[in-house]
Amino acid sequence: MHENDGVSFTSSPLKIPLSQTPAFQLTGTRHLAFQLIDSLRNRFNNVKHHSTQFNVSAQSELGVRSSTRRSPLLCFASVSLAAEKQSIGRSPLLYSAFLSLTQPDSTESTQDGHLATAGPFGEERVLVGEVLVRNKDGEELERKDLEMEALNALKACGANSALTAWEVQEDVDRIIDSGYFSSCMPVAVDSRDGIRLVFQVEPNQELRGLVCEGANVLPSKFLENAFRDGHGKVVNLKRLGQVISSINGWYMDRGIFGLVSGVDIFSGGIVRLKVAESEVNDISVRFLDRKTGEPTKGKTKPATILSQLTTKKGQVYSRLQGKRDVDAISAMSLMDVSILPQSAGDAGKVDLIMNVVERPSGRFSAGAGISSGITSDLLSGLFGSFAYSERNLFGKNQKLNVSLERGQIDSTFRINYTDPWIEGNDKQTSRTITVQNSRSSGTLVHGNQHDNSSLSIGRVTAGVEFSRPLRPKWSGTAGLFFQRAGAHDEKKNPLIKDFYGSPLTASGKLYDDMLLAKVECVYPGSGNKGSSMFIINMEQGLPVIPDWLYFNRVNARVSKSVKLGPARLLLRLSGGHVVGNFPPHEAFAIGGTNSVRGYKEGAVGSGQSYVVGSSEVSLKMLGPVEGVIFADYGHDLWSGPNVPGNPAAARNKRGSGYGYGIGIRLNSPLGLLRLEYAFNDRFAKRLHFAFGNPK
Repeated sequence: MHENDGVSFTSSPLKIPLSQTPAFQLTGTRHLAFQLIDSLRNRFNNVKHHSTQFNVSAQSELGVRSSTRRSPLLCFASVSLAAEKQSIGRSPLLYSAFLSLTQPDSTESTQDGHLATAGPFGEERVLVGEVLVRNKDGEELERKDLEMEALNALKACGANSALTAWEVQEDVDRIIDSGYFSSCMPVAVDSRDGIRLVFQVEPNQELRGLVCEGANVLPSKFLENAFRDGHGKVVNLKRLGQVISSINGWYMDRGIFGLVSGVDIFSGGIVRLKVAESEVNDISVRFLDRKTGEPTKGKTKPATILSQLTTKKGQVYSRLQGKRDVDAISAMSLMDVSILPQSAGDAGKVDLIMNVVERPSGRFSAGAGISSGITSDLLSGLFGSFAYSERNLFGKNQKLNVSLERGQIDSTFRINYTDPWIEGNDKQTSRTITVQNSRSSGTLVHGNQHDNSSLSIGRVTAGVEFSRPLRPKWSGTAGLFFQRAGAHDEKKNPLIKDFYGSPLTASGKLYDDMLLAKVECVYPGSGNKGSSMFIINMEQGLPVIPDWLYFNRVNARVSKSVKLGPARLLLRLSGGHVVGNFPPHEAFAIGGTNSVRGYKEGAVGSGQSYVVGSSEVSLKMLGPVEGVIFADYGHDLWSGPNVPGNPAAARNKRGSGYGYGIGIRLNSPLGLLRLEYAFNDRFAKRLHFAFGNPK
């Protein structure tokens, strides 16, 4: 904070302790309280039998501390009978209250009614005729509102009342507990009109400034708002206690290791807050054996784990930030981790020990599925898969995946190497190197041949791509790939043209070579019922060599989910455009399970451009089963003739169409299963079965 210019501290600060009172002080309090009662009883007895010998100079002193503690900021009030020669050390705490009974020079007898008889529990009572509140010099207070605060705090003490020392002590505590006064001395003076009880108080200073030390993460605006209402007013310790509680609450709500450790009030009305915030001194990783829990040697590099942390040395430690760090490490799926804060040697600092239990990182897997590009029957679309993955290569959280998918038509062999966070990069950039050999159905664009045989598109691809977060919930990917693509018949013979004479390659050769620069931007949404999703990607063919293809292909998808009472409405829209020297199989196919339902895959059209819209209403039915009503529409924007060879016209594809129907969804251990029955605008019916959400 900025220094308070012009403020000089010429007196010792008044300290407000925040810790609890030791037990031995409470024990001493009870002992001194009984001594006070005995002293008062003896005093009253002496007045009763030897009133003529009572003199103002003959006084005794006995310090008493009250055991009442109503505020964490207030100290223990004291009640005493003032005397000469004896001196009892003042309490180191801020507040002391004193009770002294004095007599005028003339002797009085008990017949005048100044003293009463015994009260409850054998305590002697004193008859008080008048109760006043004055300043410490015995003069009237300048501020009448403070005088009323003190008078309103009194419960037992009033005019014409018989009081015990304990009742006076309790009202002293109440005045102190009001929060407006730093000291209170009850003085009882015997006069001809009766005993006058005067509470001599010292009001707190007016708040003129604030100094906060040690608050590195606490916003200054928060402090300004907390103290703004009290500026220029008498410091109320109750209110100050509430402000301190709110500051401590601010730290607690954010899981930050911090609190107010001390409060000083200086002359001039300057309040100094001392805040203790625990900074991170050191972060260490400790690997534990999964079976025994004993420390062991880990496979993962400690630097790999520490790179996932947002908590750094020298920062103020936050439990919430620590939880996010644990979640980030757990997302690696390599280990179970917990963070153990421990006090460091330096005061106000904390050491973080990360207990790590590693999981097996390598595994084999096998599975099966159905290809969505099959238009004849489901059985011909079945494929099996086999994969090996190592998720912690070299102990650096790097991934190696080798997979093979094989079906009657489709097949893919892929090798992926991924470094999820390139070393030395502070933007969380990942790198993926891919080598792939795939074969997919060509019927989406070209359909089956005249003899009902099918053709396939073979691609050999190799390249590298980089991904990184762009902003919260946004990510971007950029890459460079080389690809060789060509068409084959069922006997794997290369083809240049299909049965209708339409070309199958853009170059007129058996294979098309292309160098593709890819860019993609993704907003995945939050996953909630009302979330949105947006994806846009672009591929640019770079003619580094004259024979390599030169084209640009853009595709975008957006979806929005809205909750309608017990149901949910999902709206989807997708579109794309390709321009340049592109092969026909790069055209956009419209129709099918993930496009316009009610049609076979690619049966609506295949164009240079396209747009597909879909809407569906889903409703929970029973357990994991969900019912759905849907409607789809797709159009090639009259761009079918722009595809080389115009394969859509040769196969009588209309270029537009819609479908509608009903279906059920099942959330299973295998994922989301979809079974949908659809009608199209040609009055045809079709059953669709697929895994996962519609694309």
